[in-house]
Amino acid sequence: MAKKIIAVVPLWYDEKESIWMLPGYMNGIKEAGAIPVILPLASEQQDALEVFEKCDGLLMTGGHDVSPSLYKEQCGMKCGASCKERDLLETALYTKAMEQDKPILGICRGIQLINVLQGGTLYQDLPTEYASGIEHHMEPPYTNTAHFVDIKEGTPLYDLLSTKRLGVNSYHHQAIKILGSDLEIMAESEDGLIEAVRHMEKKFVWAFQWHPEFDFHVNENSRKIFEAFVTAC
Repeated sequence: MAKKIIAVVPLWYDEKESIWMLPGYMNGIKEAGAIPVILPLASEQQDALEVFEKCDGLLMTGGHDVSPSLYKEQCGMKCGASCKERDLLETALYTKAMEQDKPILGICRGIQLINVLQGGTLYQDLPTEYASGIEHHMEPPYTNTAHFVDIKEGTPLYDLLSTKRLGVNSYHHQAIKILGSDLEIMAESEDGLIEAVRHMEKKFVWAFQWHPEFDFHVNENSRKIFEAFVTAC
């Protein structure tokens, strides 16, 4: 049987004005048995959408902060830089994937953007907006555990991992504030932040605030997430 092809949203390097990619995203997909393809990034999305027509799923990667304009807020003092081209491209890709019911996996920025595109909002900066003793912006190595999440019984994630408590890595300063429509919470951190969601009306739209691409090579649960995504494709 032919391998499935997964479209991967590129990261953007402002200083070099260049796309780039963390190998973990690509290798996590390859280890799960699919072929990752990095999409082009430009203000005109048609080329990327044409490539996506030939793909079986979409991986929405980490990177820049989501522009607050997408959830009708002003940019706060601690909000990081956004990337207009990524916001536009991923909005178009997400819309197309949802129309065609193609599986989607969102990681870090991915969960945040999915939430926003479903009508939700974000904390623009956790250290100044969400008082917590939990470390959400860890130092390397990212194979270490930064904190724990509680996985909700009865969710597909619980069915996949068969555990109610999971140690995860963490590297973000924004997070879901108000949950978007049609999304179900699958995991929360010890301080109550939403850490994993799924779209209840689609066959596979899962998103995570932690980073399985950093530790799938040593963490069976992270491998299972990539495998579940590829299987859905």
